[in-house]
Amino acid sequence: MKIKVDCRFFKGDRPCHFHKEEGVHCEDCSYYQKMAKRILFIKLGAIGDVIRTTPLLLKLKEQYPDAEITWVTYTPEVIPSIVDNALNFDLKNILLLKSTHFDLLYNLDKDLEACALANQLSADVKKGFRLEMGRCVPIDEDSEAKWLTGLFDDVNRASQKSYPQEIFEICGLQFNGERYILDVTEEKWDIPENHPLIGLNTGCGERWSTRLWPIENWIELTQTLKKEGFGVLLLGGESEDEKNRIIAKESGATYVGHFPLKRFFTLMDQCDLIVTAVSMALHIAIALEKKVVLFNNIFNRNEFELYGLGEIIEPDVECMGCFKRECPKKCMDLIKPAQVFKACQRVLNKSLA
Repeated sequence: MKIKVDCRFFKGDRPCHFHKEEGVHCEDCSYYQKMAKRILFIKLGAIGDVIRTTPLLLKLKEQYPDAEITWVTYTPEVIPSIVDNALNFDLKNILLLKSTHFDLLYNLDKDLEACALANQLSADVKKGFRLEMGRCVPIDEDSEAKWLTGLFDDVNRASQKSYPQEIFEICGLQFNGERYILDVTEEKWDIPENHPLIGLNTGCGERWSTRLWPIENWIELTQTLKKEGFGVLLLGGESEDEKNRIIAKESGATYVGHFPLKRFFTLMDQCDLIVTAVSMALHIAIALEKKVVLFNNIFNRNEFELYGLGEIIEPDVECMGCFKRECPKKCMDLIKPAQVFKACQRVLNKSLA
């Protein structure tokens, strides 16, 4: 019996998909694809950054359609099915990776554990970041610009590049508007609300609480949206549960609770527009091609590629892009609910025009 171990669908320890579905054997299989290259992505987290790295897959699949792509991450459940092997970052899979030679290795994380892994793996070509003297350093000059924006706030503020542009450059590629990829596989929700349905994501993660918008502003915005006939769905995780319950009680908005990631994707997919601070929800919304109104205060606005889906609202302060985790000015308070409501109208009207 001839076994085609160089096929990209070959598993080695279990039947391939096509054998299970159709009973084919290697010698007479019409689905055989000789593995052109082995490509590895190291992008561990955060979830939003993992999602907004997925445009690279489209470019690489275009260049290497028969390549086997492996991605190691903390959240393999968000990796799209276009990837052959989505691996959790754990000892078992690290041992597997150390026993595999890759043609191309892209480490797009500056976290020390990611850089250490990139150092230890075997590949013909490595791009991105590695470890030197226990510190993250660029592998080559393609990664230097992104490295410097992480070291110096003034360099970051001066950057005119979006995140997709930066990661494509790290890989030696050119960004041409490739979109995010996100698989939505669970059943849709039945939300008893009007359309357009506005999803309000009221959290922003714990790292930079300076991104938070006051609860009273969320309540006022929700009341205005409901008064004008819009449906409103409150979004968030466990950290936003109490807040969202209060907003729902005060405004009459719909809140159905917090859920695992895959279920949260389908919940957001019911919305026509998402209002959010910089967060995981922003990147889910972009991947789902939802209209977006984005709050930004501490980051460089140029890093956000919205693909024409919406607009960014920022407080009128001179210290934009401060990256501070505490803000004595409470600049997010300067963004008023009426301002956000008008932005929602503009974005929706533009999409209907």
